[in-house]
Amino acid sequence: MSGTTINTPAGTPFVEVTREFAASPTQLFRVMSDRDLVAEWLGPRELDATIEEYDVRTGGKYRYVHRDDSGEYAFRGVFHTVEQDRLIIQTFEWEGAPGQVCIEKMTLEPTEKGVRLHQQSVFPSVEARDQSIEYGMESGINDSMDRLAELLAKES
Repeated sequence: MSGTTINTPAGTPFVEVTREFAASPTQLFRVMSDRDLVAEWLGPRELDATIEEYDVRTGGKYRYVHRDDSGEYAFRGVFHTVEQDRLIIQTFEWEGAPGQVCIEKMTLEPTEKGVRLHQQSVFPSVEARDQSIEYGMESGINDSMDRLAELLAKES
């Protein structure tokens, strides 16, 4: 189902994700920032998600935990810049690799068909980025983006 493009240029610490949704920037921002809705789409389908904190505002924090039969995977970060319906800049850290903090910039751009989400992530090193890919980052992104599209379709 995925219409998600993931670009992971070899030898760089960068990941770029692009996906277009049949929704307005306001609808997408709401589903991306409401902690109850985030729990419905964030992460791989086979994992249960608990959103412990999700304060989407400049200076706000977040923490969520994914669980399966093998264990728990916790993530946290800080929202550095939030411009409603347009921009989120945040840190992202998997607690299983403390100190390996990414910077993520997400823009919501209106299009003729809806809205394009463009996410740029910068990892602290090429090795940290490659390790995230090895741990299944791409399938998690694809699942999340597909689930986000499904939720937006239900919400509109």
